[in-house]
Amino acid sequence: MKKIVTILGARPQFVKAAVLSRIVSEMNQIQEVIVHTGQHFDANMSAVFFNEMQIPTPKYNLAIHGLTHGAMTGQMLEKIETILIDEKPDAVVVYGDTNSTLAGALAAKKLDIKVIHIEAGLRSFNLKMPEEVNRILTDRISALLSCPTDTSLQNLANEGFGILPIKIEKHGDIMKDAVAFYSEKSSEKSTIIQDLDLSKEAFVLTTIHRQENTDDEVKMKEIFAALDEINQTQQVVLPLHPRTKKMLTKFKINTKITFIEPVGYFDMLELLKNCTMVVTDSGGLQKEAFFSNKNCIIVREETEWLELVTHNFAKIVGTNKENMLSAFQYFLTTEMDFSINLFGKNVGKKIHDSICNLIQD
Repeated sequence: MKKIVTILGARPQFVKAAVLSRIVSEMNQIQEVIVHTGQHFDANMSAVFFNEMQIPTPKYNLAIHGLTHGAMTGQMLEKIETILIDEKPDAVVVYGDTNSTLAGALAAKKLDIKVIHIEAGLRSFNLKMPEEVNRILTDRISALLSCPTDTSLQNLANEGFGILPIKIEKHGDIMKDAVAFYSEKSSEKSTIIQDLDLSKEAFVLTTIHRQENTDDEVKMKEIFAALDEINQTQQVVLPLHPRTKKMLTKFKINTKITFIEPVGYFDMLELLKNCTMVVTDSGGLQKEAFFSNKNCIIVREETEWLELVTHNFAKIVGTNKENMLSAFQYFLTTEMDFSINLFGKNVGKKIHDSICNLIQD
C-alpha cells in the first residue's frame, strides 16, 4: 500500500487534517503516518483537537516549540528528514503556511519525495510575514498544489507556475468540510455557551495572536481600546493565546473584555454559531466565521481570503480603533446573505483522489 506522511504543527492544521485523515481511513487506499512537530504544544491548543476530532494519534511528536523562526525550522527539518528516511513515504502532505509546513516540504524535497501542499496559492503580498515566506517557498517545491479558490489559482498563474512541472488543482477549502462535519457534534458535546452564561448573538468573538500585532505596543493598545469600546455595546469574548497574554502584561494593558482559556474545536464552533460577529487577526477564523454565517472584522492590513472582503462579508481595518468601531457598527446593522458558495464542497474527497493519482504515477 502506498504511504503518505502528514506534517502537522498548529491548530488550523489539526482541523484540516481531521477531514483528510477520516477519508484516508474510510477509503483504505493509502496509509497515513502523522508527524506532530510540537509547534503548538499547549494541551488546549493541541492534544484536545486530536481527542475531540478523533485524528489518529501521531506516530511521532517532535516537541519543537518556543524557538526563533530559524532555530525552530532548522530543528524540524533535521528531525523530519530522519523520519522520512525511515518511513520511505511516497509523498509528504503539508498544510498552510507555518514553520512546520516549510520544514516538512524542504525535508521531503531534498529526499526527492513528492510534496503535496494543501491550501496552496494564497498570498498576502506582505513578505514581512513569516507565513508569506513559508507559503511561497512551499508552493515552489511542491508536486501537487491544492488550491482553495479562484484567487489562489490566479496568484500562481501570475507567478509563472503554469510553465512548471507541478500539478495545480482547485479543490476548494478543506476547512469548509470540517465545519460542516463537526458542527453537529459540537452542538451535542460542547457546553461552553451555558458555562460562560452567554446569550445568543449578544457577544463578539475575538482572537488576537499574530506576532505583528502582539509585539507592537502601539497596535496592542489601539486594538484593545477598540475592543473595550465594543464591549460597552456587546460583550467581547477572547480565548487568550499565551503570547497575547504575555504581551498584555508586558505593555500593562488593562481591559474589561472577557478572557477565557484557549478552547477546543467544538467549543470554538459553538462560540462561532452563537456570536454576533468575529474580530480577529487569524487567517483560518475569517473563513470559519463565514462558514458559520458571521461577519468578520480583520485586524490586519491584508488578507489571503480576498473573496470575503470582495463580497462584503469581512472588512480589513488594520489596527486602527476608529476603523474597528466603524466596521462593528456596520455589521451590527447590516444583514448579509451567506448562501453564496465561495469555497467549494466535498473538498476532502477531491484532495484524497488527487493524492492517489499523484502517487500512482
